Amino acid sequence: QVQLVESGGGLVQAGGSLRLSCAASGRTFSSYVMGWFRQAPGKEREFVAAISWSDGRKYYADSMKGRLTISRDNAKNTVYLQMNSLKPEDTAVYSCAARMDTGYGVVDASGYDYWGQGTQVTVSS
Repeated sequence: QVQLVESGGGLVQAGGSLRLSCAASGRTFSSYVMGWFRQAPGKEREFVAAISWSDGRKYYADSMKGRLTISRDNAKNTVYLQMNSLKPEDTAVYSCAARMDTGYGVVDASGYDYWGQGTQVTVSS
């Protein structure tokens, strides 16, 4: 049974930082891409970042580029999302997801097979 478990969310002041974690279990993810998405109340889910398990290729949303670092620890089967200079508009539920690594389509949520339950990030002004 595949499980993706996020942690690290919370309440932070504008300008602060958070590091989210996504612990993956239940199968071998070496051929997968791990993505982070977020969804704010009343808004559609949007792509944040992704990383390939196999070669570490990284993808970032233009809206947050420069403030994010995605990384992975293969030994721990865990993906991290470091978020800096957080803004109130970054407030959302952040979820990690996994899909087969085909080399394209990483920003499309519909292509992901497995999802975590999400972790709330709240940025106060």
